[in-house]
Amino acid sequence: MKDIIDGFLRFQREAFPARAGLFRELANHQAPRALFISCSDSRLVPELVTQREPGDLFVIRNAGNIVPCYGPEPGGVSASVEYAVAALKVSDIVICGHSDCGAMTAIASCACLDHMPAVRHWLRYADSARVVNEARHHPSAAERVQAMVRENVIAQLANLKTHPSVRLALEEGRLTLHGWVYDIESGAIDALDGMTGRFVSLATHPYTSAKPAAHASAA
Repeated sequence: MKDIIDGFLRFQREAFPARAGLFRELANHQAPRALFISCSDSRLVPELVTQREPGDLFVIRNAGNIVPCYGPEPGGVSASVEYAVAALKVSDIVICGHSDCGAMTAIASCACLDHMPAVRHWLRYADSARVVNEARHHPSAAERVQAMVRENVIAQLANLKTHPSVRLALEEGRLTLHGWVYDIESGAIDALDGMTGRFVSLATHPYTSAKPAAHASAA
């Protein structure tokens, strides 16, 4: 904890003064351009990976970068999505998975989660990805997990589209969806190309987005 407090003191002493003007602008107003939905994993920091400043991203983080389908009893993720789209009018939503994801590893390896019932229940929102991934052949356990991470991004994009605010924004042409997978070791990002259903390098295909396609695959 001392390291965290020391970090805050350093922020207050060095980083905050350098951005004093920015924080004055943000004190009573925010206008982020994108909603970024990622895993809570400590190794994935959305603002670091995208090199964004405070105020640029509206961020949702949870185990497995999951977006539950819209339902009669919406939770915190649903409320945050609705606020980002309907109130903040974000123009883009990114769902970002990552390599070595503990949640996706547990699903892909059928790990027993009886000792973590809340986690087990939460990961049920990735069931459609699990079923698709289990139906495919994977040369190794590592590749099974990698494929699961990608299938989950595809599944969560589908879940996202069940939210009324998102459906309306897509219908009105004011929202674009993106599906990313971040590799921790290399720092690379693969993005879902909605026209082909394949993940491609974002570095070489920077304008790739998850535009609707008839079929999507994690190949």
